[in-house]
Amino acid sequence: MKEEKHKSKKPKQTRQLRHDENRKRQRFIQAGIVALVLLLAAGYFLWPRPQALAVSPDRLNDDPFLGADDAQVTIIEYGDFGCPSCRAWHNAGILDQILATYGDQVRFVWRDFPVVTAFSPEAAQAAQCAYDQGHFWEYHDLLFERAASLRVGDLKGYANELGLDTVAFDQCLDSGQHQATVEKDLEEAFERRLPGTPSFLINEQPLAGPPNFQTLQSLIEANLNQ
Repeated sequence: MKEEKHKSKKPKQTRQLRHDENRKRQRFIQAGIVALVLLLAAGYFLWPRPQALAVSPDRLNDDPFLGADDAQVTIIEYGDFGCPSCRAWHNAGILDQILATYGDQVRFVWRDFPVVTAFSPEAAQAAQCAYDQGHFWEYHDLLFERAASLRVGDLKGYANELGLDTVAFDQCLDSGQHQATVEKDLEEAFERRLPGTPSFLINEQPLAGPPNFQTLQSLIEANLNQ
């Protein structure tokens, strides 16, 4: 009987040993995960990044535009590449109709108002980097076409797709070269108390909501007749 009792204790001892080993293994794995996270975080903050080139005051105030520089009517859009309403207005082709109808009488200006998605500010900076290479509007159109994919890798891929100098583009985007350019437009939009995106001005007068062709046409005609 005593021998049987002695034998019955062995499975319990084995289970306890296994339990202790599992706990040690779990603690070891957890410690490894913490160490890896700390290593990655240190790498993120310590890894050398491209140095941003200084943006001149002239460049800060150099907005992408279509039409004549001395047009009688200036339409400004404060837009966001991640904004569904901005994309819908763009896809409606209203701007194309306006430019086809009025030609050099109208100047259309883009300013950044990146507030809708977490990816919007980076997309706005990427478009400014494309503007540096003279391809803002092609990049602008492609961003609205691919609006569901605005991560950094996507933004760089679009530059390559359009045949831009990808080395210069990546340097511009990675260094945050046009963060100040975008923030200038953003601060201006807040100062004007614009209600959201897209917001429009026509000869500095705010418009209510994204305008249709008829609304814009009547306002353009009124300004041309002044």
